[in-house]
Amino acid sequence: MKLYHGSNVVVAVPDLAKSKPYKDFGQGFYLSADKSQAMRMAEQKTLQLMKGEPVVSEFEFDEALLQNDELKVKIFADYSVEWANFILQNRDIHSQHPTHDYDIVYGPIADDGVTFQLRRYQSGMISIEELVRELQYARGITFQYFFGTTLALSKLTKL
Repeated sequence: MKLYHGSNVVVAVPDLAKSKPYKDFGQGFYLSADKSQAMRMAEQKTLQLMKGEPVVSEFEFDEALLQNDELKVKIFADYSVEWANFILQNRDIHSQHPTHDYDIVYGPIADDGVTFQLRRYQSGMISIEELVRELQYARGITFQYFFGTTLALSKLTKL
């Protein structure tokens, strides 16, 4: 399958050291199966950094590896209490990082709307169950692939 990474530079060789911590699934290399989603991320990154041009780098990945014992994989098929707690743990600057040992994680993106709901939960305004209900009604659910180890990155082929 083709996966896409949006940035303000071409990524020929992913480098975990250049990845930021405290992201949805932790410090790692994030990709999408949706090229237009990757372009939106590239545009957002370019605006944030105010340099470079939006660019999408393409990679090939054998999705059969998601069912293989060689890689430790976590899949979140939808928003759930488990997913919300996983996001909260990875975004918590007071937690010891990395917070998990998965090579690859697949699941929904916590975009700005999701981040708002997560903050409401953290401040005690809503329960975890209410958080998940709110997230289920979010429009345009989008998914991401997280590659968090050198082993996982070795399974990507630059196109």
